[in-house]
Amino acid sequence: MMAASILAAIGSGGLVGFTLGLIGGGGSILATPLLLYVVGVANPHIAIGTGALAVSINAYANLALHARKGHVWWRCAIVFSLVGTVGAMLGSSLGLLVDGQNLLFLFGLVMAAVGLLTLRPRRDMRAEPRRVDVRMCVVTAATAIAAGAASGFFGIGGGVLIVPALIFATGMPTISAVGSSLLAVGTFGLATALTYARTGMVDWPLAGEFILGGVIGGVFGMLTATRLSTSKTALNRIFAALVLVVAIYIILRNVPSLS
Repeated sequence: MMAASILAAIGSGGLVGFTLGLIGGGGSILATPLLLYVVGVANPHIAIGTGALAVSINAYANLALHARKGHVWWRCAIVFSLVGTVGAMLGSSLGLLVDGQNLLFLFGLVMAAVGLLTLRPRRDMRAEPRRVDVRMCVVTAATAIAAGAASGFFGIGGGVLIVPALIFATGMPTISAVGSSLLAVGTFGLATALTYARTGMVDWPLAGEFILGGVIGGVFGMLTATRLSTSKTALNRIFAALVLVVAIYIILRNVPSLS
């Protein structure tokens, strides 16, 4: 039984790490439901805190892999991470005050929105790098705080928001946005995990197993991202379908908690 639980944790972490390495986000939004419904964590807040820690470490590991390939725009990544961490700390503190079941219901709604947005056909996201000016800084800072707050409140890395935000604000190539976003994903996750850890809401041994799987999955995700950096339509549709199925499951399980 214990062996099966360890394998479930490592396998779930592998899926999260693979998706983080591949598209710079998405894997983190799967961490909490995987911990709850595959690994078997009973307390939603422990799942959020443990998932945030695992996602943070996995994101940093994937960041190192992308940095070796030259995919990280460090100045943009650092500024986004520092500003967004303020939002992550505020969001995670607020999330601890919300009933676990109600938080899961809201989380399901966010997952559904992310899945639907991912399914939307989008134009080629390549753009010309923009000049650093006041407007760029304001847009980047506002987006960072919003993404950080959502990350902290729901215990997600926020990569699905950060990647398009970086492209919109700076005009960097998609593969660079994927690599650069991982610094913010890791930093937001760490801020959330520290907030939850102070109240004992992190399962440290489980986080270690999840991280191990994530590091392994992240290697394959980064290698695949490098090969598919110019064409991800099919992958986005598969990911969106998975997110929508999980979102519907979470919403249906937690609707009664609002009554």
